[in-house]
Amino acid sequence: MSELRATLRLQFHRGFTLDDAVPLVGYFADLGISHLYASPLLTARPGSMHGYDVIDPTRINPELGGEPALRRLVDALRDRGMGLILDIVSNHMAVGGAGNPWWLDVLEWGRRSPYAGFFDIQWNSPDPLLEGQLLVPFLRSDYGEVLQAGEIPLQFDAPAGAFHASHHEHRFPISPPSYGELLRATGHPALQDLAVQFRGLAGDAGYARAAGLKAGLAQLAGQPEVRAAIEIMLGAYDARQPEGFERLHALLERQFYRLASWRTAADDINWRRFFDINELGGLRVERPRVFEATHAKIFQLLEEDLIDGLRIDHIDGLADPRGYCRRLRRRLRRRLDRLDDSRQKQRPVYVEKILGQGEELHDDWQVDGTTGYEFMNQLSLLQHDPAGEGPLRALWHSLSGRPAEFLEEVRQARQLVLTGTLAGDFESAALALLQVARGNLMTRDLTFGQIRRALLELIVHFPVYRTYIGPCGRPAQDDPFFRQALEGARSTLNEADWPLLAHLGRWLGGEPWRSLPPGPLRKARRHACVRFQQVTAPAAAKAVEDTAFYRSGVLLSRNDVGFDSQRFSAPPEDFHAACLRRRERLPGNLLASATHDHKRGEDSRARLAVLSERAGWYAERVQHWLLLAQPLRRNLGDSLAPAPVDELMLYQSLLGSWPLELAADDAEGLHAYAGRLRQWQEKALREAKLHSSWSAPNGPYEEACRSFLDDLLEQPEGARLREEIAAAVARIAPAGALNSLAQTLLRLTVPGVPDLYQGNEFWDFSLVDPDNRRPVDFAARRQALARGGEPAALLEHWRDGRIKQALIARSLALRGRCPALFAAGDYLPLEVVGEHAGRLLAFARRHAGQWAMVLVPRLASGLLGEARQPLIEPARWADTRVSLPAETPALRGLFQGAAVPSGQRELLVSEALATFPVGLFHGA
Repeated sequence: MSELRATLRLQFHRGFTLDDAVPLVGYFADLGISHLYASPLLTARPGSMHGYDVIDPTRINPELGGEPALRRLVDALRDRGMGLILDIVSNHMAVGGAGNPWWLDVLEWGRRSPYAGFFDIQWNSPDPLLEGQLLVPFLRSDYGEVLQAGEIPLQFDAPAGAFHASHHEHRFPISPPSYGELLRATGHPALQDLAVQFRGLAGDAGYARAAGLKAGLAQLAGQPEVRAAIEIMLGAYDARQPEGFERLHALLERQFYRLASWRTAADDINWRRFFDINELGGLRVERPRVFEATHAKIFQLLEEDLIDGLRIDHIDGLADPRGYCRRLRRRLRRRLDRLDDSRQKQRPVYVEKILGQGEELHDDWQVDGTTGYEFMNQLSLLQHDPAGEGPLRALWHSLSGRPAEFLEEVRQARQLVLTGTLAGDFESAALALLQVARGNLMTRDLTFGQIRRALLELIVHFPVYRTYIGPCGRPAQDDPFFRQALEGARSTLNEADWPLLAHLGRWLGGEPWRSLPPGPLRKARRHACVRFQQVTAPAAAKAVEDTAFYRSGVLLSRNDVGFDSQRFSAPPEDFHAACLRRRERLPGNLLASATHDHKRGEDSRARLAVLSERAGWYAERVQHWLLLAQPLRRNLGDSLAPAPVDELMLYQSLLGSWPLELAADDAEGLHAYAGRLRQWQEKALREAKLHSSWSAPNGPYEEACRSFLDDLLEQPEGARLREEIAAAVARIAPAGALNSLAQTLLRLTVPGVPDLYQGNEFWDFSLVDPDNRRPVDFAARRQALARGGEPAALLEHWRDGRIKQALIARSLALRGRCPALFAAGDYLPLEVVGEHAGRLLAFARRHAGQWAMVLVPRLASGLLGEARQPLIEPARWADTRVSLPAETPALRGLFQGAAVPSGQRELLVSEALATFPVGLFHGA
């Protein structure tokens, strides 16, 4: 098998199965990919389009073709010397519905279920209504209303011999001890003995006996008169009748769950979810039994050499990420130790981790790196002009009325989610800290209110997703972030609450819990640390990715997953430093520029970044568009729709995503494009939570915004505005394409492993999901790769995307010929001098006599001028040149005819980039 050289992410679902990927393997190999990188393949909720809602981790999803299809895909990969990396979901499973047998068993048996310890449930609740019960917030409205409407009917599954209540797609099993009441109420003699036996079920023995009793009931239910008696009994539990209402309510109250409206989850939830999603329940994978049960299929696939690496979804959701990763690595090593020396032994493990400013992955996790969000951020910072920051922030603030600083939006959003959708999770952490305070005589007088206030401000100011507190306390590399949060909290708390911050600093890892004597206090301290860390991560995600990104529109190209959006730009020195650091610490880290979670496509971001160089021009355009749009806005009484914040974001989204081939008078194309924008618009409005939300959609406002969009793109009254936006896109598109080619080449040549997202070998102007998960026309891509093309022809027809594909294929081919050069080679930043030195980034890779040199323009919109192709005229570079090391051998261009003679000490950029937008030179 080939060494890990480049990955390509595929999103599998019932519309694109494992068998659908088999005939594409040859194309991926020809493109230069060494490993496919698959979305989760374990059995997910029926119809899942992403696979992160797993309901059965013990088998490959039959909707994808099951294990036979997986084996066919792996066989095809092996035939081309390729591998498979699998995305796995360790943090959560899909709950609710009727498909997760583990979850249904917990509902049926409560703490007596062998799966009760699999889910992160707080069975001991201060709420008397929840003591020993699981809150099940899946009802469409309040419990009493839904029950009275007959929308929670009691039903009997005859083949299974089981009773359950239901609500739409949700199933709520009735606990077998309750069957006694139901069967006795039938009055049928054949069921009376079973009724007594069911009522006698208790303890573990009762759990074991229940299956046999259900089988007996199923057998009896095969008799028509028995089945008829059961149906008559079920009628007595019809909640639409007063007696049935009381009877069914009393039965449901005796279950191990409490049915409730979906709205109660935010405040009353007593089990950990994935963020605030009621249908995804957190797993306690830190427990060995849970780890083994949820990973058994994964380990089987590893044992059989069907998968060659793992990607761990949402590592920050786990109670102990370090412990989990190290346990996983031990299992992988155990497998590798049994391989022959001749076998390829690389089994990388990547974690989905969002790193804050100045944060690094912990060395002792024993993983190969992250999925590459931080690299996306580094690329983006490099391509934004610092001169545009001030004008664009001022423009946004003056027109939208929103804060100019992104951090202010984040803090407001954190306050919102911690007191809203994540209120229950926050209260759980605060209650855990209250137990710590009560366990010590010196702190028992601290009130819950004091703890809540201090904890809230601490999390509001937290600069990273979480810390990683262990028995020895906070790791040294986490401590600066915690201290920063403490200082932030001090700046906003009343002085009377300042002493609480010292206690929080000590309780939350400042004092190792292992220094405490074994007992309740140590246990309480550890529990509080876990709860705290498992609330800071979702608070960050919901506040930043799912709120602030949709409220702050200074420049949308700086709003994406893993980005430090408060920073607008960074100099080349920062990019070089990050590359050097990555080569030193994590040379196998993935390098992504697009993912299934991105907010907009990699080429959309590259195009929008051009606005940072043309801030004045953009400001003039926006002011003019606002005037042109006046007739399109809707009057909603005391306000107009869309509001400025939403209208301004729409303009940027249009500028970034407008297809290159779309003309302003193409009715059919505009109609299709409008459909995509409507999906984005609805999500953007609801995520922002300013004028609408998922929990309380504002129908009139959303309809007004939809009408504005439709008029702009499809109606005669929007023609002039539409034409002007299309003209603006045409003006910045060549510079955007140049940025795209630059970021593509950087991803393929700097230290790390380049990761491609499905279909992005052509231009990617996608919007947020589901737009970025649309079907890919692989036939067109395969045909284009086979067709090839000379650089001049590719440049002339750059709008069709083949130029990007060719850059990828040729660069990966070079990586294939010189694997050690790019996997282990030195990274040498090269000095650029001359008139436009700040507009070029240059570096070399060197290993065992092999060399590669990379030149990419940056902030080059001014040099490009009004060119209609993404190529800077040579004369515009003037005297800009690159200083070369004395030992540089003769180099030849991968796309350029120009060559660099051996021993040449300077290279004129005007010559090096005369015929192709970016440069990759190589030699030995």
